[in-house]
Amino acid sequence: MRDLSPTGQPSQHSLPPSRRRVLRRAGAGALLAGTGVPLLNACGGGAGAGDPRTVTLGSNGSDAVPKAAYAEIYAAFRKKSGITVDVNTKDHNTFQEQINSYLQGTPDDVFTWFAGYRMQFFAAKGLATPLDDVWAKIGNNFPDAMKRLSKGEDGTYYFVPLDTYPWAVFHRRSVFERHGYEVPATWDAFVALCKRMRKDGLVPIAFGDKDAWPALGTFDQLDFRTNGYDFHVDLMAGRASWTDARVRKVFDLWTEILPHHQDGAVGRTWQDAAQALVSGKAGMYLLGSFVGQQFTDPADLADLDFFPFPAISPEFGQETVEAPTDGFMLSRKPKNHAGAVRLLEFLGTPRAEEIYLRSDSSVVAAASTASTASYTALQKKAFDMISGARSLTQFMDRDSRPDFTSTVMQPALQTFVRDPKGVDSLLTSIERQKKTIFAS
Repeated sequence: MRDLSPTGQPSQHSLPPSRRRVLRRAGAGALLAGTGVPLLNACGGGAGAGDPRTVTLGSNGSDAVPKAAYAEIYAAFRKKSGITVDVNTKDHNTFQEQINSYLQGTPDDVFTWFAGYRMQFFAAKGLATPLDDVWAKIGNNFPDAMKRLSKGEDGTYYFVPLDTYPWAVFHRRSVFERHGYEVPATWDAFVALCKRMRKDGLVPIAFGDKDAWPALGTFDQLDFRTNGYDFHVDLMAGRASWTDARVRKVFDLWTEILPHHQDGAVGRTWQDAAQALVSGKAGMYLLGSFVGQQFTDPADLADLDFFPFPAISPEFGQETVEAPTDGFMLSRKPKNHAGAVRLLEFLGTPRAEEIYLRSDSSVVAAASTASTASYTALQKKAFDMISGARSLTQFMDRDSRPDFTSTVMQPALQTFVRDPKGVDSLLTSIERQKKTIFAS
């Protein structure tokens, strides 16, 4: 994989590939302690604590596919090193909700997390251990853009990337062929296709926003297609105003296609929404390529295809791709520092990535030295889309402050999805809260 970074952009936005996920609230763990939600705790004082033959690892990989893929990597590491990885897997959203309190307590030695701003946020708070020693051994496996993506604001490495993936508009090839649909490259063609699908008895756009993060991805696509990468970056960083006419334009466009989305989205998970695409009841689905995890029948998966979100402004075209990156970090006081370093060195090898991709074909490797020989047609297309992008973003929950995203944007976008009226007052409220949060 060649250097994918946009020339001259700040390091937290010099992004190559990656994955979705959501950090809800920086301090949410304390709020959830009495709500009945299982608390995220370290594997802690059991047999693995301080044992040189064991490394503890906190994981958000609770979905079946990534959980199995991670397990294969840890088994290979044990065979190579004699060190057991004691995995503490929590529900993905619970992990995100409680990550701040977890890291300030007695976390596991290593934990799964995200590149870019999300990693930098906790590194700056002193909740992670620098990994320059690890990168001295694994650095040649990654392109420069991925290296920058793995550094904190202080220029020190804190992150080992594993996989990446694009957000795009997914569809079943057979559905498009049966109805004679053509891939839309422009906004007008996209809207026309939605109307045609509705007449054909299909749900044009599958949608599930129960966990509040999928709508963030829709906003991102509409914003950087309408206003370009630079404005989107400024908006996420708190430098641009949410009452700017350019943001209102984004919501006007969203209002235009919202009736073509699956009804009842706020009460539906992304997995349930994906089933409408799997069954052929929905024509399209805007999501990350991890949607392929829901296509459990090989024949259905072979029928899955995608196209980049259509161009809205001729000035910006389809030059920006949303491509998040997942990987690992070292907690601030690991009980088995030496063993954890050995694990992270292994996780930064092409072998580890190739093992992961054997089980999860919905993503592509972060290392440029990993073999692509086993890539499916979908993975090759994803790789080409990411490597051909002029600019890459992570995802709103990774490109902005976690407290702003979780406490302001997620509920605000759910409010909009439920009822798109009152956009001006909604944007005024977002801007007011943004100023308070970013000033803190």
